[in-house]
Amino acid sequence: MDRAEREEIVKKCTEMLENMLQDITIPRNIRRSASEIKNKLLDCNESLAVRAAAAVSELEELTNNPNIPAHTRTLVWSIVSQLETVSVEE
Repeated sequence: MDRAEREEIVKKCTEMLENMLQDITIPRNIRRSASEIKNKLLDCNESLAVRAAAAVSELEELTNNPNIPAHTRTLVWSIVSQLETVSVEE
């Protein structure tokens, strides 16, 4: 997988996180965490693999929150699985 493909995956993941931010059925604290994760993914000061690995860690922590709706947990797992391909490739 080349760098452009990895960047495209990160872009799709940030779009999915942005969709979570717009969903008013998701509790505010979950949306706040999603916003922070999205911002960290977009931060170009770290390598793509480091950003993806950090986001995976925080997203996995987010799925343990008892207030997260089931549909959101599924979306988070989808984002995690995509980001895991980025973090191991580099």
